Amino acid sequence: MKFGLFGGARARGGPAGDSEGYHDFINYVVEAERLGFSSVFLVEHHFTGFGQVSASLNLLSYLAARTSRIRLGTAVVVLPWHNPVLVAEAAATLDLLSNGRLDFGVGKGYRPYEFSGFCIPQDEATERFDEAIAVIRQAWTTSGRFSHHGKLWHYDNIVVEPSPLQRPHPPFWLGAGSAESIRRAARDGYNLLLDQIAPVDMIIERVHIFREECERAGRVWDPMNVGVTRGLQIVHNDEERRRAVAVRQQVLKNIGDLARGPGAERYHHIKDDPDTFELDDAPLLGTPEEIIARLKRLEAGGVENVLFAAPGASVAGLRTFAEEIMPAFDREPMALAQV
Repeated sequence: MKFGLFGGARARGGPAGDSEGYHDFINYVVEAERLGFSSVFLVEHHFTGFGQVSASLNLLSYLAARTSRIRLGTAVVVLPWHNPVLVAEAAATLDLLSNGRLDFGVGKGYRPYEFSGFCIPQDEATERFDEAIAVIRQAWTTSGRFSHHGKLWHYDNIVVEPSPLQRPHPPFWLGAGSAESIRRAARDGYNLLLDQIAPVDMIIERVHIFREECERAGRVWDPMNVGVTRGLQIVHNDEERRRAVAVRQQVLKNIGDLARGPGAERYHHIKDDPDTFELDDAPLLGTPEEIIARLKRLEAGGVENVLFAAPGASVAGLRTFAEEIMPAFDREPMALAQV
């Protein structure tokens, strides 16, 4: 198994607070690399009011300079909001600067207030995504100049520079939940990002669908081509567990109403009463021994690449995971730390 990070920095309000939040996150990623974590995937969100990362490629470019091994992923660049040629240039620059460490996650977007904030009709999301990804693929695989004349974008005799270091291009990743969207991702050559709130059995089923469709499409199956996001909350006593469950409830309240796909309805309108809240099996919440058991269950279901979304993420939590959990999965974080 390999382990990575998912999410991003959190601005804390005002120039000084914003800077502090971002620099804390940068130090967190640098330490994660030292401890043997293999990747970090950053979100892109806008207009939230609670400081989520909005410029993921910018932040990853800085992280490229501060790290040397950890892979740098977007989860995801929302293509309907961007000029695809500018995205292709920025992402290729990041791939070049990082010595080929970019994992390029893309998506259509799903939050209505983000579309309205950009004055882009949400019902155009699919056609905007499809045309943008076609332009980016063409930009990264064409030798020399090309032209594109579509419904939304028109380019005449352009060349996109620089070229990405990874050939023919950095891996494309796509978030998907329904069986048909997972099959389409497999057929179209994407790697797969799975969400942090789906129950374990559903995650295992989705991995099986993706693997089956990859094999049907003639793709060589690699379990590292599926990233499964899980909440991570390590506890060592009953009081820490009580607080962790309360945090989990708040996380689900924050994202539950936005959850989509089969099974998402169970997370809509999470109740405020902690006594009636039933902890789901999706998060890695528990003692190190309990978390190892949950990871072993995922591993038995074909999951080998787990990305952690850790509420209140801390360097201390990373070290606890590396020291008390990683060794159960034949990782050697302390040896890596000496590199």
